[in-house]
Amino acid sequence: MSAPTDHRSHAPHATRPAGNEDMSSTVRAFEAYGDGDWDDIAREAIGEERIVVNMGPQHPSTHGVLRLMLEIDGETVTEARAGIGYLHTGIEKNMEFRTWTQGTTFCTRMDYVAPLFQEAAYCLAVEKLLGITDDVPERASVIRVLMMELNRIASHLVCLGTGGNEMGATTVMTVGFTAREEILRLFEAVTGLRMNHAYIRPGGVAVDVPEGFTTQARAALKNVRGYLKQLIDLMLANPIFKGRLTDVGVLNLSGCMALAITGPVLRSTGLPYDVRKDNPYCGYETYDFDVPTAKGADCYDRVVLRIEECYQSLKIVEQAMERLDRTEGEPVMVADKKIAWPAQLAVGGDGQGNSLEHIKKIMGTSMEALIHHFKLVTEGFRVPVGQAWQTVEHPRGELGVHVVSDGGTRPYRAHFRDPSFNNLQGVSVMCEGGQVADVVVAVASLDPVLGGVDR
Repeated sequence: MSAPTDHRSHAPHATRPAGNEDMSSTVRAFEAYGDGDWDDIAREAIGEERIVVNMGPQHPSTHGVLRLMLEIDGETVTEARAGIGYLHTGIEKNMEFRTWTQGTTFCTRMDYVAPLFQEAAYCLAVEKLLGITDDVPERASVIRVLMMELNRIASHLVCLGTGGNEMGATTVMTVGFTAREEILRLFEAVTGLRMNHAYIRPGGVAVDVPEGFTTQARAALKNVRGYLKQLIDLMLANPIFKGRLTDVGVLNLSGCMALAITGPVLRSTGLPYDVRKDNPYCGYETYDFDVPTAKGADCYDRVVLRIEECYQSLKIVEQAMERLDRTEGEPVMVADKKIAWPAQLAVGGDGQGNSLEHIKKIMGTSMEALIHHFKLVTEGFRVPVGQAWQTVEHPRGELGVHVVSDGGTRPYRAHFRDPSFNNLQGVSVMCEGGQVADVVVAVASLDPVLGGVDR
């Protein structure tokens, strides 16, 4: 610090303890007077220079609005901390002021790269409270599985593509995003939207898949397989890529367990934990698929695992499409009209709203039916008092939902255990002691999405 009233020049010096105190037992303090410079003190008295830099919270190379506070010694990271909260949306609190069905329009926007998983987990929890888990039609569960696995592939493609781009491999990103585009077109055909679908609803799904969807999907997935092959050639067959990621961002099994880290990061340590296998939902126990693992626990193994998980998801999708072909015409929403929002919707000729035929059907049935429809949509259904906990296997790990009902038409509380939030705890362990450039690689291997972190 500088003395405000004395402009005489004094050399920087270290303060000494008063009296007969032992210097070794006191904290060293340094002052700079006048023209003294702190850098001189740091070099002469401390003997080292402490530099703290911010990486973020700009969007590139941080997978969202993430701020990393790095203390560096040259190119070596000596301390790394994650700063979050820059994308806070208050989604969980907002859900307390909307009906149970409207809650899906909020939670779908949390992790915007994998929206269908939040919808599914939330609706499964609400169905537990309603006691209708076994009443959800089989076709609705098959569609949920189909959409989630397509979303898992799309999410992993974003992770691989952006991770490659952050290392300078632009072609990896263009191939990854081109492949994802095939899946987003399928989402748009089913839900009308590419993201933030609010498609999965308590009791089933909003609408059945369109006619000819499985034919369209099989053609698109054939293209996706071709793009995955290109990614394998660009990444796994590239010695530069492998050398850049091997032994970088290592986080072993004990570290993952201590920090509650799940998903591909945990499975890269060799532990085959997957909610679809360990605590199945939506009939996952009836599908044939494997849970890939690795042993290296580094960034390279996480890339390999995500590619392999894409192939396993394709395997599940093919089984789901076979079931869709067998169950064509079956309902996709529970039969209880006190819970089920209209599920067989049809878009009008102008591309907006419901078709005239559907409106005539609602209004022409009876006045009581019209009143019930109005009350159900505006007020919502009541959920018995209680609480429920539901987990699903999200692309980034275990996603948990805790919902509480006080018997009303709105959630008393809805809280999400987002895997990105927990996984970000690993940043310091993965980055400290490594190079600054490896921080980008390590964060990319965690694949955090800050919409889910900040909520």
